[in-house]
Amino acid sequence: MFLNYTSIFIKPALALGLIVLGIGFITPSQSGDWRGLHDEVQSGRLVALSTVLDWLETHYRGEVLEVEVERDDGKPRYEVEMIGPQGQLVEFEFDATNGELIGMEGVNIDAMQRP
Repeated sequence: MFLNYTSIFIKPALALGLIVLGIGFITPSQSGDWRGLHDEVQSGRLVALSTVLDWLETHYRGEVLEVEVERDDGKPRYEVEMIGPQGQLVEFEFDATNGELIGMEGVNIDAMQRP
């Protein structure tokens, strides 16, 4: 696993372990470290990453390649990059405060949707 301050690259088996534990995998916040983000999830200010990834697994086929936590104008968001079954690369963006999907970009996204 490669870790830096902007993103976390994961292997699917490790991702599953982190999801099961419910701790998620997130990057350090701009004003602190990963502990600050963990505290935000524990206090309910942020949705657990596992909630977002469960939603993605239910609605889309693919493997998670990268997860980032970004703060755009102070608003936290999860960016999840997935590779689809046909090799398409798609980025999903979620509001980290409520887990709502706020955008996605990539090619052939419809082919990744589960029936």
